[in-house]
Amino acid sequence: MTTKAETKTAKTDYVIEPGKQEITITRVFDAPRELVFKAFTDPKLVSQWFGPREYTTTVDKMEARPGGLWRFVQRNQNGDEFAFHGVHHDLVAPERIIATFEFEGVPGHVLLQTVNFEPLGQKTKLVEQLVFQSVADRDGMVASGMQEGSDDSMDRMAEILETLKAQRV
Repeated sequence: MTTKAETKTAKTDYVIEPGKQEITITRVFDAPRELVFKAFTDPKLVSQWFGPREYTTTVDKMEARPGGLWRFVQRNQNGDEFAFHGVHHDLVAPERIIATFEFEGVPGHVLLQTVNFEPLGQKTKLVEQLVFQSVADRDGMVASGMQEGSDDSMDRMAEILETLKAQRV
């Protein structure tokens, strides 16, 4: 099944096929890839776009280099915390990031995330591939509301990129 989420600023496309251990997320941002890459690797920017809008995100650790660790903590309005962490396996600015991703609330279910930043003139096509250890893990992530959180994150990133572009002028 391929699903698409429409937003007021752009759309994020999801490829979620039955029986497969992966999800592919694609979004075109109206910003050069250096800025989009920076939004993924600058802790001050990550904290502004990662996760649902109603949560706050703190970047506990962000070592944007091969072998570097990362950890983000989200808090909802009730003060509940949700943490995620991983290791950057490959990081080639501004082309690609390959890292592990694990939700600390369900330890032991690690996925491999590959994010490619493809230049389209002054725009950037972001292609994110998530590969899970099992179809059950992938289906669990989908059932958890991942797509809604991802939509919100992508919309928030687009907003931050507009602000960054305006500051460069």
